[in-house]
Amino acid sequence: MSKNENRLNFRMTDETAAKIERWYQVDNCRSKNEFIEKAVNCYADMLAAGESATLPRAVQSAIDARLKLFEDRIASLLYKQAVEMDMAMSILLQSLNVSEEVLRQERAKSIAAVKRTNGQLRLEQKLRELESESWQS
Repeated sequence: MSKNENRLNFRMTDETAAKIERWYQVDNCRSKNEFIEKAVNCYADMLAAGESATLPRAVQSAIDARLKLFEDRIASLLYKQAVEMDMAMSILLQSLNVSEEVLRQERAKSIAAVKRTNGQLRLEQKLRELESESWQS
């Protein structure tokens, strides 16, 4: 296929010609032809993205990369938190004699408290609950 088969002649307004003249150099294009080809491809991609439910590949790739970094960071933080929690539970259980029945009861209370507060537990709330239980006893 020769280069002449892909040639396109078009008439443009003076305003369009001025835009091309101004912007092709700003966009670091070697020629006006390169600039027009980039502009047509950009516009066609924009139209395709508007018709499609998927994002352009470059955008989707960038989002995926950021999500991967975020997931890795969250996983790292959760792992460190789990290690600290395990250490604290080990020290606590070594210092106290607690039966399995008491642990089951406390687990049930904790599950109910987490559900009741939608996971927004605070030490101050727990302290108030324990104080109110001691007054009722």
